[in-house]
Amino acid sequence: MERIKESFLVSPFFVFFLIHSMQVGVGMLGFQRIIAKSAGYDSWISVILSGIAVHIIVWMMYKILNHSKGDIIEVHKEVFGKWIGGFFSLLFIVYLMALAVTVLRTYIEVVQVWMFPEFNGWVFGFYTMILTYYIISGGFRAVTGISFFSIVLPGYIILLVFFPLDYAHVRNLVPIMNHSLTEIAQGTKDMTLSIMGFETLLLFYPFIKNPEKSQKWAHLGVLATTGLYLVAAVTAIMYFSADQMDKIIWATLTMFKSINMPFVERFEYVGIASWFLVILPNICIALWGASRGMKRMFSIQQRKALLFILPMVLIASVFIKTRQNIDMVSNYLSKFGFYYIFVFIPILFVITLVIRKLREKK
Repeated sequence: MERIKESFLVSPFFVFFLIHSMQVGVGMLGFQRIIAKSAGYDSWISVILSGIAVHIIVWMMYKILNHSKGDIIEVHKEVFGKWIGGFFSLLFIVYLMALAVTVLRTYIEVVQVWMFPEFNGWVFGFYTMILTYYIISGGFRAVTGISFFSIVLPGYIILLVFFPLDYAHVRNLVPIMNHSLTEIAQGTKDMTLSIMGFETLLLFYPFIKNPEKSQKWAHLGVLATTGLYLVAAVTAIMYFSADQMDKIIWATLTMFKSINMPFVERFEYVGIASWFLVILPNICIALWGASRGMKRMFSIQQRKALLFILPMVLIASVFIKTRQNIDMVSNYLSKFGFYYIFVFIPILFVITLVIRKLREKK
């Protein structure tokens, strides 16, 4: 395992910002409809259950990483060998690239639908990739800085969730448990696309000073994300009727339209423009992870790996043209993410646990 210089490491409490900023992205703008399809007005329970599930997975990830003292590339190699381990590592790299593509293309769609129908996605994507290259070239500390500012600067958006409460109907929250456990569990599964991203910890773990001490910050990051999604879900449930919840694609943005201020008439424009700061760390951390993984696997410079990855992400995001295509890519990504996070990581946890016990016996 390569030794990382002290000057490249970040303090444990920054893990809070890295985890939280990676989980909050374009999913926040319209996740309510997706989970309401399965769990209806009980979908807020699904949000809580998804948060609990993520806490368990984060705990497992720290158990795996604390034991190996390396990243997921090292763990794959140690557990599965060079070739099979290399295949799993490559799969994870492709997954991170697909995550960046989905975030970028979905944000472009939001701008085209809500603000500028003739908005040129190719040009916007090109400049976003240049900005991403500039940030990642600055090293992991620069990426961490973007994560920090993505939470601090647009923080005022969180306060705006209270404006739609003037039109809220609290009675929509009752009766509780009006749906079956199967439907609520399906709603929990449907939250995957919104809450995924925290698994990048598997790659940036070696860049944390005293990484064992960062676990509480990772859990606090997940807790903050769950709280934010819960508030957004409960507000939407009280604001919209059941029929509206089923039809409105961007529930959070629609609620922004209810905000009236003397100095701005269409507040959703401010929200969408500000949201670029929120999605930027999604792209930067994912592509930093993908380029870092390629560096570890193929022994090439991270910048060269980045120059290979960025054009691929840009081309892929441009070729996804219709709403149906975006939905299809999102669904595939969500399914893969679900199986990787909630099936593969627990299996990996059990295997590493068995290996450790056997080594202790020897």
